[in-house]
This record gives sequence, C-alpha cells and structure tokens, in this order.
Amino acid sequence: MNEQTLPIQGATCQGCARKIRTALLAVPGVSGAEVDLEQQTVTVSGDADGDALREALLESGYGVEAPSPSPEQSAPECHIEAPRQPAQGSGDHHHGGTAGHGDTTQGTSEHLLAITGATCASCVRTIESALNGVAGVDEASMNLADRTARVAGDADTEALIEAVKAAGYGASVIDDEQQADQQRDEQEQAHYRELIRHTVIGLAVGIPLMAWGLAGGTMMVTAGTASQWGWLAVGLVTLGVLAWSGRHFFIGAWKAGRHHNANMDTLIALGTGAAWAYSMVVVLFPDWLPEAARHVYFEASAMIIGLINLGQALEMRARGKTSEAVRRLLDLGARTARVIRDGEERDIPVESVQAGDLLRVRPGEKIAVDGEVEEGESRLDESMLTGEPMPVSKGPGDSVAAGTVNDSGTLIYRATRVGRDTALAQIIALVKKAQGAKPPIGRLADRISAVFVPTILLIAVASALAWYNLGPDPRIVHMMVAATTVLIIACPCALGLATPMSVMVGVGKAAEAGILIRQGEALQTAGDLDTIVLDKTGTITEGHPAVTGVHAIDGESEATLLTLAASLETGSEHPLARAILAAAEERGLRTEAVTDFQAHNGKGVSALLDGALLRLGNRRWLDREGVAGGLQEQADALGRDGATPLFLARDQQLLGVIGVADPIKQDSRAAIQRLHDLGLTVVMITGDVRTSAEAIARQAGVDKVLAEVLPEDKAREVERLQGEGRKVAMVGDGINDAPALAQADVGFAIGTGTDVAIESAAITLMGGSLHGVADAMAISRATVRNIKQNLFGAFAYNTLGVPVAAGILYPFTGWLLSPVIAGAAMSLSSVTVVTNANRLRLFRPRGASRGNKETRGES
Repeated sequence: MNEQTLPIQGATCQGCARKIRTALLAVPGVSGAEVDLEQQTVTVSGDADGDALREALLESGYGVEAPSPSPEQSAPECHIEAPRQPAQGSGDHHHGGTAGHGDTTQGTSEHLLAITGATCASCVRTIESALNGVAGVDEASMNLADRTARVAGDADTEALIEAVKAAGYGASVIDDEQQADQQRDEQEQAHYRELIRHTVIGLAVGIPLMAWGLAGGTMMVTAGTASQWGWLAVGLVTLGVLAWSGRHFFIGAWKAGRHHNANMDTLIALGTGAAWAYSMVVVLFPDWLPEAARHVYFEASAMIIGLINLGQALEMRARGKTSEAVRRLLDLGARTARVIRDGEERDIPVESVQAGDLLRVRPGEKIAVDGEVEEGESRLDESMLTGEPMPVSKGPGDSVAAGTVNDSGTLIYRATRVGRDTALAQIIALVKKAQGAKPPIGRLADRISAVFVPTILLIAVASALAWYNLGPDPRIVHMMVAATTVLIIACPCALGLATPMSVMVGVGKAAEAGILIRQGEALQTAGDLDTIVLDKTGTITEGHPAVTGVHAIDGESEATLLTLAASLETGSEHPLARAILAAAEERGLRTEAVTDFQAHNGKGVSALLDGALLRLGNRRWLDREGVAGGLQEQADALGRDGATPLFLARDQQLLGVIGVADPIKQDSRAAIQRLHDLGLTVVMITGDVRTSAEAIARQAGVDKVLAEVLPEDKAREVERLQGEGRKVAMVGDGINDAPALAQADVGFAIGTGTDVAIESAAITLMGGSLHGVADAMAISRATVRNIKQNLFGAFAYNTLGVPVAAGILYPFTGWLLSPVIAGAAMSLSSVTVVTNANRLRLFRPRGASRGNKETRGES
C-alpha cells in the first residue's frame, strides 16, 4: 500500500480536517487519510491517482492551488475550539494529564435576511434558488416559519437582496437579531389584526350568500329580471372583497407570474378569480350560457378569501408559540446593572456596561454580564445555562454568566464579556441559527415543491377539460367547480411549514434543557444512532481525583493517616495530592510542617516530619525502600474499584493505604442505563490502564471498554466502529477529544458553565451530566417523528384532496366537492401542521432526571 503526503492550505481546526478526510476518502483507491494541521499536510494511504487527490483537495476548499483568504474573505467553515477542562488520568502517583487549548478561527461569513412575501414551500424553493445563484454564495437556506434566510459565503449583501427582489419577494438585512425579532413581532401582531379584518369582511359577505342558498334561495340568474341587477350588485361587492381582503393573494400571484414562478398565491388567485369571473359572465351575459349553467359562485369567492385569511391568522398565532424558547432566553437577560465606578454605585442599562467594569449583584438579582468574582461568596442558579437545578457555589476567582440568578449573598465581580460576547448571547444566536437549519428529511419537501404548483395547474386544466368533454350537464358549471376546487385545495402551505415548525420547537425545547443543537443534520442523525462512545475523564467521571478509601494498620486511625499524608503533600501541585489535601480539609484536619520534601517521578513523595522519614507512593517503590509489607488485600480491593492505592510509611513501617480515584458522577450509571433503554451500545474510551478502566466501566454499566488509547488514536477508534456499519456518536469534554468529535456521525461536547466549547461539536451539552445525551437523543427522535407526522399529513392531504376535488368520486357517489369546503380544508391543513408541531412543547424525555422529578415522554 502506497502513502502520499500532500500539502494543504487554510485548514485550521478539526472541522477542516474532517472535511479533508471526507473528500479524500471518496477518491477511488484511498484507504485512509491523516491530516497534520500543524504542518499543513495530509498523508493519504492507498493506490489513488495523485491528480485525483489534488482535485479532491481543491474541491474541498483546502487545496494547495486555492488562493489564501484575504482579510475580506473568510476561510472555509470551521468548528471553533474553546479551552476545555484538563483530561486527567488515574495511574501511578505523580502522573497526571495535561490541558489543551484550541484554536479560534474565523469561519465563513454569514448574512441573515428578513424575507417578505413568502407563503409556501414553492416560495422557499424559489428564494433559495435565487440566493444560491449569487456569486460567492456557498449555501442558502430559508426558514418559512420565521421568514428569514441565512446565506453562508462571501457574497455582496446588495446582490443577495436584489436576487430575492428579482424572484418577486422582498428582503432586508438583519443587523441586530434581537431588535429584528421585536420588529417582526410587532409586524406580525399588526398583520394578524389585518388578517382578522380581512376574515371578517370576507365572511360577512360570504356567509349570508351561502345561507341564502342553503335556505332555498335561487343562485341562478334570469336575463331581464330584477335578480340580474341584484346579482350584479352582489358581484361588485364581492369584487370589493377580492380587491381588499384578497389583495395580497393577487399581488403575490402577479409578482410570481412576472418572474415566471407559481406559488400558493397563484392557486388562490386563479381559483377565486375564476369563480368570480365566471359568475360575472353569468350575470352580464346569461343568454350566452345554457339555462342550467347560469349559476353564480360569488359566495365561494368571498368565503374562500375569508377562510384562507382566517387560516393564516390562526397559523400565525400558533406559529408565534414556536419562538417561546428563544423569548424565554431573551427574558433571562438583565435589563440594568449596578456598576461601581469612581467609588460610587449606580444602576445603568446593561448595554452600557463595559469590559473591566466592577459590578455588584445582590440576592435575587440576575448577573448582568459574564465576569469573574472578586469579592463575596454566594450560590447561583445556573439552570438556564446547564439545565441542572442545584445552585452552584461561587467565590473569588470563579466565573459567572449573564442571566444566572444570585440565590444568596452579595458578589462583586469584574465584567469580562459584554453584549454579544456573553455566553447567553452566544447561546441565543446558536439556538436561532439551529432553528433555521434544515435536516435531510426536510429536503423531501423541497424536491416536491419544485414541481408541485405547475403539476397542480396541469391537473386543474386536465380536470376542466375532462368535465367539459366527458361530464354531464351543465358541463361548464362542473368544469368551473372542479378546476377551482383543485386550485384551492392544493395550496402547499402545510408542506412548507411541516419541517421548519418542528425544528424550531425541537431546537428550542433542547435549549431549555441546556442542549445546543448546532446543525440540522445532527438533529436528525442523533435519533438514528446505535453506538455511543464516551470519554471517561470528565464525562463519565467527575474529572478530578478524590479520596475513595482509607485503610490504616491496627493501632493507627484514619484521621492520623490522612493528616500525615496531607502534611506530606502540602508542597505538591499534583492532582492526586490535591485530592488528599481536599479530603483532609473536609474532615477538618490540620496539617503539620514538613522539611526536605522530595518528589520521586513515577514513584511518590517523601519528607521529614519530627525527624521521621515519611513516604507516600506506590507499592513497588516502598518495597525497594525496604518498607514492611501488608494491606495488600485492601489495596487490591481499591484497585478493583478503579482507585490508585497510595501506601504511606513512616521510616520502615507501613502505616496504611489511601485510595485515590476519579469517581464516576452520581448520575452517570442512571444516564447510561437510559442510553441502553434507547437501544444504544455504550463504549468507554480512555487512556487509562485496562484494570482501572474496567473498574470504572463496571460501576457505570458500560458495555465495552477501549483502554490505553492515545489521544490521537481516539478518532481512529471511532472510525473503526463506523467501518463496522455502526452509527456512532462521540461524547467528550477535553480538547484531546476534538478529532474524535469531528470524526463521529454526531459529536457531543459535554462541559459545564461558560467554559464549555459551544462551537466544538454538532451538539453541545451545557451541563456536565450524561443525562443531557439521553435527553438530546430523545428530543431528536421526538422532533423527527413530529416532522414525519407533519410531512405525512401534508402529503396525504394533497394526495387525497386533489383527486376528490377533481371529481374522482362523482361517478360513484354523485358528489362534487365545493370550492368553499376546499378553502376551509386547505386552511385547516396548515393549522393542523402548526398545532402538531407545537405539541413538541409538551414533550418530556422519558426517564429524565431533573431535580428528582421523573417525567414521561409523549410523541
């Protein structure tokens, strides 16, 4: 097997590395690809053609012939890595892990546009096609639910706006999303009131006319009678309804037609316009038609306009509920801050706080901006960030996050991140971006919408011709009713709302639980996983060592043993030493001063106390030093439980053994059981020795252990599992996990508070609990299930409704669907989709543990 090393350019993070590997592995003959970001090279294994490899690199955006990004141009889209907690392993004394730091890179520029005039799936497809056709655009996606479009790439903003306008719609740049949300809310409230007015006008004309017909009044026109003049007056009133209450449909249809498009407005305008035009021909020229065909349909035009306006109003009202999660996040922010300047305290708007300011927060108040505590101690409710209900203790040196609530005590903290840089602001931005994402299942609606409206127009024409040539008398009446009903019932509103409505609610629901879903693809894929790989340190375990057992020889107390060990370790900075010191402090033990402290690498530590030589370390070292044996059974028991046994000796006498381990989190076992209940195989991956790893695995209930794995090999292990045909997720909290997170089908970054790397994986868990992984998967499955329900409902509605509207049941039942019923059904379909999506707001993951509450899920 050959190896080729090729230079690359512009790759800055593990997201880039994954794109390069994916591009190269698609080349015939390639069996493997390893990216070296520091050297900017990639080593390719296999018998692939060199030119094909270089071409694949160029297409991925990282080829050597690609121009370097200028200050005005961004590098290909990257995952931004933030500092994470150090990964610490248990093993021999004085052998700890190291912390890493990630690179912060500039990703592809993004434009956010507010769209006006879009009403259905066909509009979405037209707008996305127009935006994707602009030079420099990498990807464009529109969210019909909130009428926004996100465009990735280095395109000119004015060119994007012009492209949307050229397609027949309106667009404007959103600079401040919060302000834009407020404006959109105000506009939607005004539009809602306008729709209600249009509904009242349409139904005020349509209902009396329909009641007249149902009461036995004639809807026929006779030439030269008073009825002709009466119906002429009704026709003019109905024209007013079309011109006022239905104006937006006709304007939208006209704009679409001018740009060679067809959408929902086209179908409504053609349907209602045809019904009114036919009725006016009957009124003005009744002698042109057979007597049986002199039937007017003014009530249909007015009722359809009224009912569709009502449906849109109800849809808008229900649609507003989907953004409640983001609104709640926005409401978490403080409005004012008590800042200390020049020795004086005063309340100022939070927007005026600057980095470096000193601020005071009193009990019950919200933290205004991110900062670091300088004075005071308190407990903060951080559930809005992490989903964890228990308040967190804070003191000098601890970080605090905007939006968290001060439970007790007064804190003075220094602002470190303000405005859009706060963790809360970044979370809101990520949630809103994810709500506009489109999972793969949603592209089914896009493909159908491309041909939907033209197909419906052809079906309407075909049904009209069939009725005119083959139908019973009055043929013209049947022809007009069938064509109008097909046009009205087939509007693709529900189709366009089926996916984005569910995504908005599902992503918002996840955010409430401290789960940030960054990618639409991950939202869908997370529900299809069958294998989950868990990093041990900091993910399954607490991430820092603690004393788990103390065994003293006869005649010595545990307190004495811990006091001596803590005195010995006072001069050490090792994680195991800190664990012993913390245990002594918890028990209120006071250390004594030692002299001649020495650290013996890989063995232990020693020092003199009151003339006696104290040693604390591993068994092999003490044996070589001639220390008497003993307590081996207790030491073996500690080892089986995953602890590192540290033996303490005074001169040549053994005093006892202390077990130090990185204990598993209290809820890890319950969370892993939930993952099992979801049908997943749980794999633990760690660099620890196998005996310690297997001990942790037994405690946590893990299915399989991958031990003694080097950090750089974690991604290779994930790739190997994928090679077995598995859908693999990786869960980690260390910077060393980044390659594996990028390699996995779905990467879960797990951490706590503001230090979490919110840009490092497809899904980020703001809390430190593995329950978040199970919650994320449960929400993913519920969201995808809801999308499928919506799509099925929309497809089934059109699949069944259009043939019935065309009159397929007439030969068997003599029944022809009324255009009014079609209008009501069309509106109801959109409201049904929106209502079903909102059911997700009631979803609770089954078995989730939050504040000792057991909740049950629903679909």
